[in-house]
Amino acid sequence: MRTTVKIDDSLLVEAKTRAAASGRTLNQVVEDALRAAFARRDAGAGGADLPVVRGGRLMPGIDLDDSAALLDLMDGRDR
Repeated sequence: MRTTVKIDDSLLVEAKTRAAASGRTLNQVVEDALRAAFARRDAGAGGADLPVVRGGRLMPGIDLDDSAALLDLMDGRDR
């Protein structure tokens, strides 16, 4: 399908440079970039991957519901 889009001049120069360097057409570079952007967006739709730490426990006296105390503790201040 043929369409017209407006692209920032510097972005177009970079896309043309990449196309020439890789032996592909500008059309192929733009299509690949769109596919990659959509795939990243779709992969990130499920949320963030959080690290899992096994065997750890809260330090004595830590109250996760008291954010001010947690901030003081992280800053090295005693309450």
